[in-house]
Amino acid sequence: MADLTQAHIEAFLEMMSAERGAAGNTLVSYQRDLDDLHAFLGSRKISALNATSTDLSAYLSTLGKKGFAASSQARRLSAMRQFYKFLYAEGLRGDDPTAILDSPKKGRSLPKIMSEDDVTRLLDRAALEAADPDAGQHSRLRMLALLELLYATGMRVSELVSLPVKVLDQEGRFLIIRGKGNKERLVPLSRSAIEALALYGEARGKALADGDDSPWLFPSTGKDGYLPRQVFARDLKVLAARAGLRAAVISPHVMRHAFASHLLQNGADLRVVQELLGHSDISTTQIYTHVLEERLRQLVQTHHPLAKLAKNRD
Repeated sequence: MADLTQAHIEAFLEMMSAERGAAGNTLVSYQRDLDDLHAFLGSRKISALNATSTDLSAYLSTLGKKGFAASSQARRLSAMRQFYKFLYAEGLRGDDPTAILDSPKKGRSLPKIMSEDDVTRLLDRAALEAADPDAGQHSRLRMLALLELLYATGMRVSELVSLPVKVLDQEGRFLIIRGKGNKERLVPLSRSAIEALALYGEARGKALADGDDSPWLFPSTGKDGYLPRQVFARDLKVLAARAGLRAAVISPHVMRHAFASHLLQNGADLRVVQELLGHSDISTTQIYTHVLEERLRQLVQTHHPLAKLAKNRD
């Protein structure tokens, strides 16, 4: 029985190579995955030719218990599906037991976030450097304005760097942002963001050459005419390092996450955060509630009297 199954696997691999033109690495991967399935079924005295959907589901379940990532389980399932389609097409089976199997669900990774203390350290460092009147102050004031606007509004970095210069003419504490799908949303500005924007606006006017009427708030000589988001991200990491933070985990997107999680942490309504972030689906915003739930769980485990008691008993 074992030799027969191996012969079918070899025939399948030959078909994939000759008819589908599968690459060598792909064939090696298929063989490894199918050999593992064959070993699992063999341990249960089952042949691949008569394995049921339940048997194959049990195999996938075993992979999960072994710690295989959902993506790895999905790859194994893909190999199984190709193999059983081959057996069905060759008349070696009258059905396809993989047809009713569901793909393993990939867990949604939690976003990286900065603590409020981390954000404060970063903004304080940016403000300290921006106050230095020496050469290059314009760039430092620009960085301060970028960070204050980003943390005050939670804008996407693409929305931030492409803000129009007419933003400087707006009065009041609100900003209109044009986001995905050309949709506009209204977001409030913090007092510190308004102040940083005003200081930068003055420096911007002095830094631009006479007659330069760039339509962008953060002009650049690049092809788009405004500051490339990659340049902002790079400069942000350099600033984070000077602030004593782990530069590797700091990015404009992480600061957007910080904006959202800090609002929720301080009692903001999820629907309000959804609107501020410009999410069309609230399920996208709900990822931040998972972050808070994990923090609360750790808080209880660390500080709850019963948790401490259980730890002492251990």
